[in-house]
Amino acid sequence: MKIFLRFFIRGVVFVIPILITIYIIYTAIRWTDSLLPSLFNLDWYFGEGLIAVVLLITLVGYIASTIIAKSLFQSLEYYLYKIPFINLVYSSTKDIVGAIVGDSKKFNQPVIVKWSSETNAHRIGFITQEDLSSIHLHQMVAVYFPDSYNISGNLFLVPKEHVTFIDISSSEIMKFVVSGGVSGLSR
Repeated sequence: MKIFLRFFIRGVVFVIPILITIYIIYTAIRWTDSLLPSLFNLDWYFGEGLIAVVLLITLVGYIASTIIAKSLFQSLEYYLYKIPFINLVYSSTKDIVGAIVGDSKKFNQPVIVKWSSETNAHRIGFITQEDLSSIHLHQMVAVYFPDSYNISGNLFLVPKEHVTFIDISSSEIMKFVVSGGVSGLSR
C-alpha cells in the first residue's frame, strides 16, 4: 500500500500541473475564439477565432506603425486621456502591458531589498523607477514586489542603500517569487 501511495503522489505531482496548464490554455483559446464570432454572429471551429484575433492585432500593430496612422492613434490617445474614468483604466492598462511586453520593459531589474534590520528579513522585487527626484525623494527608488500565487503586487519607495541588484534573469526571479519560492533559481 505504501508503494502504491508513493506512486500515486508522484503521479499527482506530475499530472495536476499539466492538467491545469492545459485547462488554462484551453479556456483562454475558447474565450479568444468567441470574441469575433459573437460580435459578427459567425460559426467558427475551435482555433479559428484565435487565429483571426492574432491576425487582427498584428494588423493593428502594423497600421499603428505607419506614419499616417501614428498621428491618428496619438490623437485617439489624447482624447482617451481627457475622459476621467477611461483615462485611469486606459493609462494603467497601457503602462502594465508596456512594462511586461513593450519596448521599455520595466520588470527587467530584479533586486533584493533589506526589509527589516531587526530580523534581517529581505524581499525580492523589481526596480521600476530609479530617479524619484521629481517627488523630492533623491535617495529612494521605486520597487515593485509581486505577490506569490497571484497576479498582483505592491509598490514601495525604499532607500537606495537597502537595495542589492541580483544578477539573475528577471524571468527566473519572477517565477521564483510568484511560485512562493518553490521554483528553484538557476543561473
